[in-house]
Amino acid sequence: MDELIRQISTTARGMWKHRWLGMLAAWVVTIIGSVVVLSVPDKYEASARIFVDTQSILKPLMSGLAVQPNVEQQVVMLSRTLISRPNVEKLIRMADLDLGSKSKSAQDALIDEVTKTLKIQNIGRDNVYLLSYRDVSTAKATKVVQALVSIFVESSLGSSRKDSDVAKQFIDEQIKSYVAKLEEAEARLKAFKVRNIELQNPEGKDMAGQLGTVSAQLSQARLELREAENARDAAKRQLEAEKSQSADITSRSLLQESAMSVATPEIDNRIAAQKNNLDALLQRFTEQHPDVINTRRLIKDLEALKRKEVQELRKAAMANPVAASGNSLAYQELNRMLASAEVQVAGLRARVGEYEARYSRAREMMKTAPQIEAEFAQLNRDYEINKKNYNDLVSRRESAAMSGELESAAGVADFRLIDPPRASPKPVAPNRMLLLPLALLAGLGAGLGVTLVMSQLRAVFYDARAMGHALGLPLLGVVTLVMDDGSVQRRKTELIRFLGATGGLVAVFVAGMAALYLMASRAG
Repeated sequence: MDELIRQISTTARGMWKHRWLGMLAAWVVTIIGSVVVLSVPDKYEASARIFVDTQSILKPLMSGLAVQPNVEQQVVMLSRTLISRPNVEKLIRMADLDLGSKSKSAQDALIDEVTKTLKIQNIGRDNVYLLSYRDVSTAKATKVVQALVSIFVESSLGSSRKDSDVAKQFIDEQIKSYVAKLEEAEARLKAFKVRNIELQNPEGKDMAGQLGTVSAQLSQARLELREAENARDAAKRQLEAEKSQSADITSRSLLQESAMSVATPEIDNRIAAQKNNLDALLQRFTEQHPDVINTRRLIKDLEALKRKEVQELRKAAMANPVAASGNSLAYQELNRMLASAEVQVAGLRARVGEYEARYSRAREMMKTAPQIEAEFAQLNRDYEINKKNYNDLVSRRESAAMSGELESAAGVADFRLIDPPRASPKPVAPNRMLLLPLALLAGLGAGLGVTLVMSQLRAVFYDARAMGHALGLPLLGVVTLVMDDGSVQRRKTELIRFLGATGGLVAVFVAGMAALYLMASRAG
């Protein structure tokens, strides 16, 4: 610590030795700094305030129908990115700032200077923006701010319309792509259905459901067939009993007449009913349909049965005319019942055969049904996905179109000019009242720096210990300087002069500051 104090003391004494040179440097630097500060031209600031109204009465009314972007965020982003090189070049052309710059370097320097000077600030929370620019000319500053206001409004409107057009174009391209995908998916579905037409069911059941339905139908048909066979057997037994009990004898003429007038009204009615059914089926199906084939076969069986019954009745009448004539009415009724039972049995057998064939085909198809159903599900799923995306895109296109019309009708935002571009009557830069004290401080710093440098360049030993330490030689003795009254008086006079020079520098500077303040007050 003592060593540090001793070094500081030695340095201070060396600087004091060159104090007049430092004082001269302080005066020179202060004067030069003051001249520079006073020679800087005044700059005037032009500004304008804009209020951006992002609330529109159409927005809540069109909520859910049109896309409503975050207008406040767009305006904030616009305010941050507005001062770009293309916009600055456009502003320079609008404000005629490039009339004096002919070279490329001069134009680049002008663009950099304008970019640094332009300011856009958001003041408060009410979307109020302050646009400002500083220049030595009030008219030029006002013109620049007016051009900046125009660019600010035009950039917002242009970007919103451009975004809407780009969105519509992109959605139209996507819709065309999905139309092609839908056509391909529909073609694949059509080919699949044609390829597997026999697996289609109007009720929408799968193969397992169809197999269960056919199985239930087959069981029901077999039950009805057994019931019909039992009824037929009962009719046969009654007919045989009736034949054995018949003992009345009638004449041969009556027997021949009865035999020749054998009628089968039951079978005739059944044949007529089946023919009507066949006509109805042919109106809906083709000749190869299973129901049409079964009906035709049933009609043929009924006609063959009718011919057989008529022949048997005629033979019986010829062989046993007495029995036939004795119970003709009962015999014919029982015969009709038997014929009806035979017809019903034949029809049910045909139905059972058809259901058995269907059941067999269904069991065979069950082996490949899972793979086919999986393929159909995949095709249907792809089609539904593409259809959903297509419908969503069409809906979004309509929403985008409506949004563009909404922007055209109401605008993205309402720009209201609160304060038109106006330049301040007083210069806002430079702040000479702040820069002049800095010039004084710079002068004093320069003086101290000069004395410090000179003290190091022309070093002097002020005590014996420092000299012995620096030279490395033994010190034999020290001679003390005894000052007389004249030397003391000269030293005091020199100190007074130095203090006077320092005070004069400060006094002159303070007087200059006061005069500058008075001039500025009168100008304001």
